[in-house]
Parts: sequence; C-alpha cells; structure tokens
Amino acid sequence: MTKILLGDALEVSPLGFGGMALTPVYGEVDPAQALQTLHHAVDAGVTFIDTANIYGAGSNEELISQLLKTRRDEVQLATKFALVGSPATGYRDIRGDAAYVRQAIDESLTRLGTDVIDLYYMHRRDVRVPIEETVGAMAGLVSAGKVRHLGLSEVTAEELRAAHAVHPIAAVQSEWSIWSRDVEARVVPAAAELGVGVVPYSPLGRGFLTGTVSASSLGPGDFRHTIPRFADAAIDANQAVVDAVRHVADGLTAATGARTTPAQVALAWLLAQGRKFGLPVIPIPGTRKAARIDENLGALVLSLTTAQLDALDKAAAGVVGFRAADPAWVSQGRE
Repeated sequence: MTKILLGDALEVSPLGFGGMALTPVYGEVDPAQALQTLHHAVDAGVTFIDTANIYGAGSNEELISQLLKTRRDEVQLATKFALVGSPATGYRDIRGDAAYVRQAIDESLTRLGTDVIDLYYMHRRDVRVPIEETVGAMAGLVSAGKVRHLGLSEVTAEELRAAHAVHPIAAVQSEWSIWSRDVEARVVPAAAELGVGVVPYSPLGRGFLTGTVSASSLGPGDFRHTIPRFADAAIDANQAVVDAVRHVADGLTAATGARTTPAQVALAWLLAQGRKFGLPVIPIPGTRKAARIDENLGALVLSLTTAQLDALDKAAAGVVGFRAADPAWVSQGRE
C-alpha cells in the first residue's frame, strides 16, 4: 500500500487506526479480540496506529504494546499527552507544562514497551501555559531521541502557527467529518499553508455516519451521552445527514453493482476534502471488528461526483448540537 507524507516528512499509511475504540468507551471490549483487530489492521496495510495516555487510563497503550512486541518496525506509532482523566470517567484537567511533558512521555514509553514514538501529540491546549513552552518541551523530546515528530490536537489556526514557529509540526489532529466541519474555516487552511498534514479523528461521526447509531442504541456507559449532538432531540434531527450519506452509498451500489457503504462514503468525502484544500488528510477511524477495517479501506478507491459532494455538503449544513462536551477544549470553542 502506497504511503502518504504528512508534514515534517512523516510517512504513514493512507488510512490510520484510532485505538480509543479498543477501550471501554463505547461499551465493553474483549482484549483478545482487540489485539486480533490490531494485527488485522497491520496485515491489511493500516500501519498508522493512534492512541493516547488517557485511553483506558493507560490500558490502550498497554494493549498496543502487545502488537509492538513483534511488529514495531511495521507501525507508525502516535500517542498523546495533556488530558488528565479518561473518556469513560471524565477529564479532570489539561496539563501542558514542561515538567508534565517530560513525565508523560516516559510513562507512555514504558506502557508501550518502546524507546521512541513516531508522532507525539499535545492532546488538548492548556491555555494556562504558553504554547511555546509546551512545544519547546516537546521539541526537547525530539532532541533526546524519544520522539521523531510532533503533532497538535484541537488547536486553533493561531496556535498552530505559534507552535510551528518553535518546531516543525507534522500533523494536526481534529474532529473532522461530514457533520463536523468547523476546522475548514481556519485550521485546515492554516495547515495547508504551513505544510502540515491533518489527521481527522471521529471521521465517521463517532459511528453515527454509518447509520448504526441511535439514541436507543447508546448503552449507559457510553461517553457519547456527554456530547450535545447525541442528545435525544439532536440525534433525531441529525438523522438527515445519515440519510444523505446512505442515499449516496445506495446510488453508488446501484451504479457499480458493488456494495458501497455509508462508512466508505463518509471517508471518501474526507479524502476529497483533502484534495480540495491541497493537503494530506489521513482519517483514523476506530473499530473493534476486523471486517470494518477492510470495509474502510474500500474508501481509498471510491470516487464521488461533484453532485454527490454537493448533496453531502447541503446535508451537513443542517447538523444540530455542538460536537464536544466542553466547547473550550476544542478549537471551535476558542476561535
């Protein structure tokens, strides 16, 4: 599978794997099945593996360490620091101070069982600390040989420019999908201007764009209950965007004779946005099921017409509800 260059000459697979789904944030997970899914991803060519120190309170990094024991050289490994807490139990703080940067990397390296991280992200912006201090400390990790490339998650365009002036930034990771498009206003153009790649998390709308999620399907421990657009009234209104994605998928199925799924359409739309804005875009959908990885890879060869893209754009304009539980913790809430 042909690799793609993000910023700072970081080479990754054209589709990544979001590891958070392999911890109990959307329900219980079988660790053996989770490891099998990871191995299948790498077998299939999805070698850009994304995790964070807070996923499963560190257990996600420990799970991925089992993969790395035999396949470290095949994987482009990304992890993150800054959030304190967990998606399942809630976040207590954000830390971007230099001392925490140095502490967090050593803890992650230990859990992952490796001596270097390919891409190290600041997970969220600690507004109490100048971003130059945080990125300066991260740059020190590159000098120390603990990290190869730096990334930022959910930063504003202004924050990205300030960080990039301290050290080259390989990637910005932000929520970006058909129903989360705020980054297109400032963040994505800034990344294109600076030569920084974009890594969209939740490219399938936390599963919603696949057409398999409803208010009644969310279990009591599902953290999506904390997100306004998953509230009962909002999720019903947002069904219109799912209907539009499904309509495009059904039309492609009828035209080609080969089954096209809503997930493939949603991912193909993101890849088309990358071409539109002129920068590398590497979505990182997560899943617990190996078969979904194969399905997602089908998006790489899917081509959407101008009319199909226009229909999806029109549906996206009607999305209801903010995309995050705390607006200040994502770029949209600070721009």
